[in-house]
Amino acid sequence: MNVLFDMETGDPDDAVTLCFLIAHPAVSLRAVTVTPGTDEQIGLVRHILKVTEHSDIPVGSYRPNYDKNCVSIYYRRWLGNFESASPDDEGHKIIRQTLDEYPDLTLITGAPLTNFGSLEVSQPIHRWVAQGGFAGDNVVPPQYRLPKFNGLLFCPTYNFNGGPKQALKMLNEVPINERLLVSKNVCHGVVYDLDFHKLLATQQHIHPGYELIYKGMELYLAKNRAGKKFHDPLAACIAIDPSICLFKEVKLLRKGGKWGSEPAEGTNTFISIYADQDKFRQTFLQL
Repeated sequence: MNVLFDMETGDPDDAVTLCFLIAHPAVSLRAVTVTPGTDEQIGLVRHILKVTEHSDIPVGSYRPNYDKNCVSIYYRRWLGNFESASPDDEGHKIIRQTLDEYPDLTLITGAPLTNFGSLEVSQPIHRWVAQGGFAGDNVVPPQYRLPKFNGLLFCPTYNFNGGPKQALKMLNEVPINERLLVSKNVCHGVVYDLDFHKLLATQQHIHPGYELIYKGMELYLAKNRAGKKFHDPLAACIAIDPSICLFKEVKLLRKGGKWGSEPAEGTNTFISIYADQDKFRQTFLQL
């Protein structure tokens, strides 16, 4: 499966997802785009690609040479020192080039969709798997609702709110054969905890990407014993095996700064309403 991954670095699970996509044999990672794409962020991505022997993968930036600190000290404690670097091109150009080269490309997005604002496509995009959106009580049956979202129809969602115009463009204007939305109502129930970490300990030898994930999560869990919500890794696993989740076809709605869904037909947009935790772990760990 040919994949382009669009990411940020505010949450470590994006970098974990990058390592996972490199490590999984079902994935051929063709490009990475970064938001906002500071030189330090690009250096972080290039460092991971180098350590995992994937230095030839092109890296794009939404705002090349943007001067802002977007990389916390956690990353250097995890990965060691790395130098800032320049992107190969602007993000939307990398996306367009990769789509032209790989017509069956799957886009996986774990960040605000700023890199897609200037994107123009010459043919429909094969598939987009996005971490974002929200399905409320009008879409999710009672047995699948997380208690924290019970009674809600709309809810803020970080990635889509980080670039609402670009999100609406990807949802309503850009021709896409299939949109799979790994939504807040599901991904907030998926956590990497100590039990998950013990399972990864037995699998980390498979690939340097898994070794990096293990090291990073060992560091994270040392200070966060309750675990880490695994939003973007869930989206990446669903790109490999969509049966991890149950989906309903919907139309996405935006109301103020909140997002919701309503059942619809013919939208090519499917939102998650339930995730099989065991199947997710099996896919992530190659069990």
